[in-house]
Formats: sequence, structure tokens, C-alpha cells
Amino acid sequence: MTDETGRLPYHHGDLRAALIAATEAIIAERGVDGFSLREAARRAGVSPAAPAHHFGDARGLLTAVAVHAFNALADVTRAATAGVSDPVEKRLAMGQAYIRYALSQRARFDLMFRKTLLDRDDPALKEAGERCFAVVVEAIGGDPDTDPRTEARVIACWALAHGLARLKLDGALIEDGDPDFVPMVLKTLSV
Repeated sequence: MTDETGRLPYHHGDLRAALIAATEAIIAERGVDGFSLREAARRAGVSPAAPAHHFGDARGLLTAVAVHAFNALADVTRAATAGVSDPVEKRLAMGQAYIRYALSQRARFDLMFRKTLLDRDDPALKEAGERCFAVVVEAIGGDPDTDPRTEARVIACWALAHGLARLKLDGALIEDGDPDFVPMVLKTLSV
């Protein structure tokens, strides 16, 4: 994808996409804390000032990457639950897809929840986050806006999937090689 200088090929007219791709490559290689706007511009083959035209600053560019990440997570979890009618199996499918996404897209996952690096008022970020949350709501069923018990179950479901993902990413979850461990934990949400 990159040339011998480490730059992503840039085609005029698609600077926004080139900068997002460069940012994703940087955070995949170096982690979120290794990101710099200057490096993203260099990899996209543009001047250090060029990103400001589309994103304003580093926060704007990282927010755009987080929007892509949240939308991808929503797509993955929605696809995993499509056609699953059993409520327990639906929550299990959603949780497993959530964890797989976190493990396969670690840099994106880390960025998505680093709220200090993101523009939390960005409408696209809010919409993408709501898309993800909607999948959890659908997996639980009910209306969290009118039923406090449903709201609590939705939060519990999300917290369990997110917590298991975070524990696995941090190397703190010891499963002793049992492939049924995570599904067994996720099935505790059947109450």
C-alpha cells in the first residue's frame, strides 16, 4: 500500500481519504500515542499544512478515523446478529463479533474510546456511536428510553463485551485455551 518512502499514494481530489488511510497506518504501527499530524501529511505526500483544509487539526483527523472505526464495528456486529432470532444467541453473536473486531482492529478500537483525543461534539462521531449502540439495543430487545431495566441490560451487555475485549487486549484474561470460555461468559447475559 505504501511506496519505498513509506508514503501512501495520493491522488489529487481524494486528500481526505489519503489522510485517513495514512492515519490508520500510523496508529496501526505505532499506537494512538505515536500519531502525529505531520507524519500523516508526509505519508499522504502533502505539506504539513494540508490536513487543516479538511480536518482543522489532529483532533479533527483522529475523529474522522474514529467515525470510520465506529461504523465498521456497527457493520460487523449487525452482520453477526442478522438472521439470529434466539435472544441469547443474538447477544452471544454480537459480543463475539465485538471482541473479534477489537482484537483484529486494535489501533482503531483504542482510538474509539480515547475521548480526550476526539471531538465529542462532532455530529458524524455521535451518529456512528449511536449506530453501534443500536446493535446492542437490538440484541437485548425492549426500549431503553422508556424502560430502565432494558437500559441497564443494554449497558451491562456492552460493558461485558467491551470489558472482555479490553482484558484480552491487555493480556489480563487467562482462558487456559478453553474456546468456550468467552461464549460462556457472554451467555451470562441471558438474564
